[in-house]
Amino acid sequence: MSLKQKAVKGFIWSFIDIFSKQGLVFIIGIILARLLSPREFGLIGMTAVFIAFSQSFIDSGFGQALVRKKNCSPKDYSTVFFYNLIVGIVFCLLLIFFAEAISNFYKEPKLKLIIKVLSIGIIIKSLSIIHTVILIKRMDFKLQTKISVISSLFSGAIGIYMAYAGYGVWSLVFKTLAGFAITTVLLWYWNKWKPSLVFSKQSFKELFSFGSKLLLSGLINRIYENVYLLIIGKFFSAVELGYYTRAERFKNLPSKSFTSVIQRVSFPTLSAIQDDQEKLRVSYQKLIQSVMFFTFILMFGLIIMAKPIIVVLIGEKWLPSVFFLQLLCVVGIFFPWQEINKNMLKVLGRSDIILKLEVLKKILVVPVIIIGIKFGIAELIYGMILIAFISFITDSYFAGKKINYKSFAQFKDVMPSLMVAIFASALTYFIGKQINTSELVKLSIQALVYLTLSLGICEIFNIKAYQFLKAIIIEKVSIKK
Repeated sequence: MSLKQKAVKGFIWSFIDIFSKQGLVFIIGIILARLLSPREFGLIGMTAVFIAFSQSFIDSGFGQALVRKKNCSPKDYSTVFFYNLIVGIVFCLLLIFFAEAISNFYKEPKLKLIIKVLSIGIIIKSLSIIHTVILIKRMDFKLQTKISVISSLFSGAIGIYMAYAGYGVWSLVFKTLAGFAITTVLLWYWNKWKPSLVFSKQSFKELFSFGSKLLLSGLINRIYENVYLLIIGKFFSAVELGYYTRAERFKNLPSKSFTSVIQRVSFPTLSAIQDDQEKLRVSYQKLIQSVMFFTFILMFGLIIMAKPIIVVLIGEKWLPSVFFLQLLCVVGIFFPWQEINKNMLKVLGRSDIILKLEVLKKILVVPVIIIGIKFGIAELIYGMILIAFISFITDSYFAGKKINYKSFAQFKDVMPSLMVAIFASALTYFIGKQINTSELVKLSIQALVYLTLSLGICEIFNIKAYQFLKAIIIEKVSIKK
């Protein structure tokens, strides 16, 4: 099987994996949102920054270092496995120790026990990272899909049962732990790799030279992504944090989930051709065109249909989430773009540039947080939009410079897709304003009109990214027949 065939197959299975898992999580989240209150989701949101901080240290960039390394030895895998496990245990104990302080910080007594219980998940997660890395290197996304679906179904069922039985916030806690546990057990059962009792200083040093910079940049990025939850939880309320986290969940389904698909497949694929610069540049260009085509269509559609989506799926009690969702979708437009450029720097081995960029960009968070505390959550998100735009500019400049595909060339290539999304969404929004009916009927009509307009314009004007993706789909269907 050629590299292209592997990449296409990997993309398809990775797409099915991420979106089946996230789709299940999304549907389960809708059911839980109807059974629980915004406050209970807000309580879980308050723990996010501390859990995310701990999980950043578990992997420490070693996973990506292993994926990038062409010939990994059993010694490499075992070394990273034991490092992950030790760090997982350390951070679990740290969270247990600081649980009361975190609870006092938020002035939420319930958080003390919630954090202690959730900290167990850090150890469970650390046991499965190498198994996942091995599947990614093999580009075996089919097995990952199978595991993700089973884990999401069973953990979701546990959460829904507990919520229906009146366990409140604990239904979300045990749903999370069950997801970690089921995934880990299945990875060990189906991926037969087992660690050897060895820890190599040489392997650690080699992998750490690349992974350490990704650790710091990843750590900064994790804190940046979750610090808003901390600020909203501290200076506003658990209820308002609940509205924000629901809006973020809706935004993340098309934005972050799609980006995860691209990263999982593109990193090992591009790493395999890292020595052929011209081939790397062409693949990189097609990747950006294709990803941004999907991103523009999905995010602009979500912006114009935010209200009917929220009302139909989780009810009118979540209406304050609508405006947050529309603003967060603008942030979501830039996210895949900057992550692809960051991915290219990883492929080129320039984790040092990634670290420097993350430090420079996150300095901007300080004034944004101050403005948000003073003026409100909406103003906080406006600041996030500005940071997202600056992040895209810096990431695309440095990655594009290294591969001779600079920011302006990238923007020029994606402009047709952006124009399609803007025109189709504007016309669909205008049509929606004329519809005076139930939100369900309005959502159905708008979705149909938007999809028809988007695809129709792409066909008429022969949009390159659309035609490229269409050709891949037709080729894949033909092979199946």
